[in-house]
Amino acid sequence: MVTAAYSYLGSSTLDDGLTLQTSGGAAAHPRFFTGFLTSPGAAATGLLAVAEVARTRYFRPLPPASLDPVVTAGSDRLRFESFSGCCGVYARMDVLPGGLDGEILAHGTTNVDVNLPLQRALTRVGRSDPMHVAVGPDDLTVTTFDGPLVERKVPLPSRWLRGFAEAQVLTARFDPRAEIGVAEARALFNRLPAGDRSVLWAVPAGRSLRFTSRPAPGAVCLPGAGRLAALKPFLRYATALRVYGPAVAAGSQPVASTWELSMPGLRLSVTLSPEPHRGFSGEGAVLESLATDEVADDADLISALLSWDPTIDVDELATASGLEAARVRDALTQLGTAGRVGYDVAEAGYFHRTLPYAAEAVERMNPRLAGARALITAGGVTLCDEVSLVVSGAETYHVRNESQSCTCPWWAKYRGGRGPCKHVLAVRMAAAGETAETIAKAEAAA
Repeated sequence: MVTAAYSYLGSSTLDDGLTLQTSGGAAAHPRFFTGFLTSPGAAATGLLAVAEVARTRYFRPLPPASLDPVVTAGSDRLRFESFSGCCGVYARMDVLPGGLDGEILAHGTTNVDVNLPLQRALTRVGRSDPMHVAVGPDDLTVTTFDGPLVERKVPLPSRWLRGFAEAQVLTARFDPRAEIGVAEARALFNRLPAGDRSVLWAVPAGRSLRFTSRPAPGAVCLPGAGRLAALKPFLRYATALRVYGPAVAAGSQPVASTWELSMPGLRLSVTLSPEPHRGFSGEGAVLESLATDEVADDADLISALLSWDPTIDVDELATASGLEAARVRDALTQLGTAGRVGYDVAEAGYFHRTLPYAAEAVERMNPRLAGARALITAGGVTLCDEVSLVVSGAETYHVRNESQSCTCPWWAKYRGGRGPCKHVLAVRMAAAGETAETIAKAEAAA
């Protein structure tokens, strides 16, 4: 059992999977949100897309996995999120203030199954059909012409926690790269080969995008065009396609990207891992932010300051906490490791969830971080001016301080593309002042 200092309506558990039971305030509310969605056909299609991603394994397809979107009621919007069964695709539908005709009664998060009866009912929702939604700590109730359908809370795969954190760190580095109209987007999607797993690069070309096999400045990576399939049904409602990604250059390796269809009141997006066979949960993007002595304490402080504004302002948190902006971002990464913070590329800002947070769970979900601390505790790190030495078992590895490269098999295979190896991480932590004594004190205080 993982516990945290929040007022929940029930207990949250972390066993083989995470079962959520959270509330954003001290009072018990039977519902986080109740009301109608103003674009019912689009919302129904978007929810089906999020559920479709959750049930799909894009790499090595297997029978359908779960259909368990995470639902968050914020101060003025609803968010529905999921990961694919292979954890390589992150989907989210944001129902913005203009898409809601109801009341946010409380802030909270839950996760529910989307079973076959609800799927069938959602497929029959038209543009002008009423669709009422009630989100509570134990269920999601959707009422259509078919009547009310209640989806109960289910366990959340613990692998999703790592996926949430990695996706947050990666997308925080994205910038808008292209925007095209829906007609051009429809033609673009029609050109994409179904089920394609190759890595393409999209380059703005007039009013549309053209695809190349090689990266170039300004390009956006499309790793596995077949993984955009869940977006296609939403094209009939969308008004624009926006694409986000990090800066790339000629010769860049594949990177993650976000593809977003939008309309007034709704946004539906999918974020793709750098390659179809790679899941977000193994990317290692969070490790650098977690490898400091003060990050856990900073996370506790920032957690206490988090508000339910639509986006979290890093500069305001820095002012309120007295921390530098870089430390605030590292603290948000720590919180993101337990899924309590996400990143919205459309608004270039972080947002708040209420998944339970416990600092001691971080290392269990990041074995390289635990391995680095074990190397320091065992006295296996020797810092030198140019090349540091790390003794791990019977092997001694050499870490170049300037390039942060290592002679271990992990580095030879990934060359930093999936985060630092435990030896590089141990050298960074030791250089920052972490010792066996500081680690022992931190463990004793936990």
